Amino acid sequence: MNKMQTLFNHKSIYLLFFLFLTGAVAQNTPETAVSQDSTSVKEFKGNVIGSDTEEPLVFATLTVEGTNISTITNAEGDFSLKVPVALAEGYINVSFLGYQSKQISLNRFTRNGNTIALTPAAIALEEVSVSSPKNALNLVQSMLSKRGDNYISQPVKMTAFYRETIKKRRRDASLSEAVVQIYKQPNKSSRNDIVTLYKSRKNTDYDRLDTVSVKLQGGPFTPLFLDLMKYPENIFTDDMIEAYIFTLEQPTQVNGNTVYVVNFRQHENIVNPLYYGKLYIDTDTHALVSAVFNLNVENRDMASDLLVRKKPPRTSVYPTNAAYRVDYRIKNGKWYYGYSNVQLAVVVDKKGKLFNSKYYLSSEMAITDWEPFDSDVRIPGKERLRPTVIISDEASGFSDPDFWGPFNVIEPEKSIESAIEKIQRQLEKDDNSK
Repeated sequence: MNKMQTLFNHKSIYLLFFLFLTGAVAQNTPETAVSQDSTSVKEFKGNVIGSDTEEPLVFATLTVEGTNISTITNAEGDFSLKVPVALAEGYINVSFLGYQSKQISLNRFTRNGNTIALTPAAIALEEVSVSSPKNALNLVQSMLSKRGDNYISQPVKMTAFYRETIKKRRRDASLSEAVVQIYKQPNKSSRNDIVTLYKSRKNTDYDRLDTVSVKLQGGPFTPLFLDLMKYPENIFTDDMIEAYIFTLEQPTQVNGNTVYVVNFRQHENIVNPLYYGKLYIDTDTHALVSAVFNLNVENRDMASDLLVRKKPPRTSVYPTNAAYRVDYRIKNGKWYYGYSNVQLAVVVDKKGKLFNSKYYLSSEMAITDWEPFDSDVRIPGKERLRPTVIISDEASGFSDPDFWGPFNVIEPEKSIESAIEKIQRQLEKDDNSK
């Protein structure tokens, strides 16, 4: 093999999402499901695509105007949005990084088959007030070199809401939620982030999981390791960066900030599955504002070896899509990790069964608050979560009716970012009652 084919024996780049399957169904009694009365809501399903490519837009956001009801598209660009009947004649706003937002009346929607096409939003290079980068690779290298300057430089204690879901076909099979504390270290510190569990709950319908128990390994570490400015080695080490082709698109805007858009994909002669996607880089500081990317799953066997930790005998498991997103927020001129999401679509094909099963798995985390903390404070080992944790094994059931106080029902289809205000309010209430 040539140099380009042998560079990438770095296991760390694949520790973003592990699938754990066992052949025996757990004998737990299903907990009471968390759901809304079907007569009180209307459900709309469809997909979001780019008008320029007609390709699905993964992690596009749909929000009911004037409310905190929102959802995001899955790894195949599909969405499911539940709207209270009283709001079913309102409007939704549809947005995606690098595209013009669109407002649509719900009166135009049918129950299924709604296709929404978004138009690219571009800013001419001459409109950017700073000098344009010489090439895309130089811009990415500048972004990586400034990861210690552009982001919060002191240790901080973050509070985050974490959720993971498993669907069989389109039906909910498992839901786990948790509030975690993240003891975040500066980007250039050699110390790894520490995660502790504050509270958690789960709901699993084992009947829907059929003869395979599907679990996610990694818990909150799965989305946390998408913080590319803290863990650039997961994708862009000094030698791995040579495996990618970087190209510049027209600049656009993200949350009012003008950003460069960098496309990246692996060289064709690279054997190992790597990543492809877009980096959104601030034009003034070269800070990474957001990244949306996918794992190359064209080689099913190699992709399966990377993502599946355990599977039953006589069972074939392979991913058909693996999509990742990370967003950063800015406060007092410094950027910090704010949100990340992983979505996986896998096929489970058991020998002897006429039909295979398709599962959709999602793992996402959003920061609700953060404050500085003393890095000399030691967190006992027994309180720390391990990167190999299976959060559904740690969480209790949905037995506490006051888990989120008066905001107890958070639909699996709803973006967790839309629930942050409610959750933060309840956390503050809990703290004040102690």
